[in-house]
Amino acid sequence: MKRVALYIIFFFLVISPTIAQVTLSELLNKHNSHSIPYISVQELAMPKTNAVIIDAREVEEYNVSHIKNAISVGYDSFDLKKVTDNIKDKNQLIVVYCSLGIRSETIAEQIKKSGYTNVYNLYGGIFEWKNLDFPLYNEVGETNKVHGFAKEWSKWLKKGECVYE
Repeated sequence: MKRVALYIIFFFLVISPTIAQVTLSELLNKHNSHSIPYISVQELAMPKTNAVIIDAREVEEYNVSHIKNAISVGYDSFDLKKVTDNIKDKNQLIVVYCSLGIRSETIAEQIKKSGYTNVYNLYGGIFEWKNLDFPLYNEVGETNKVHGFAKEWSKWLKKGECVYE
């Protein structure tokens, strides 16, 4: 009986925390330094929020779907010139997003280091945007598809059609 009790205690103390579902907040805390403040999906979607939206995902992801009027700058091939050519006002509100908000922090840091003062990271990225039922677009119009980026990250997409095109 003592052995069974020890196994139960061992399971709850050692094994169960490693298989427990991590929250989005925990995931972002693990991968981000919080050098760039977050903006919520709800705040970005408000009509009064006059932001330039930067998509920090690769072009293949952007082509599947993106937030309306977002400027694609890529991640691996990021070129700051795409930002400086499109945004002249260094005080303009800029919101950077990716799938969840991890890659976008890296790109947002580079934008901020170049002198832009009002740069935010979209909390939860395009996945959270779609999860909260906001529209996404491709070259044809509105779409329900979202690029999943990687199998391990796609579990955070709760709505829409996850694709890997």
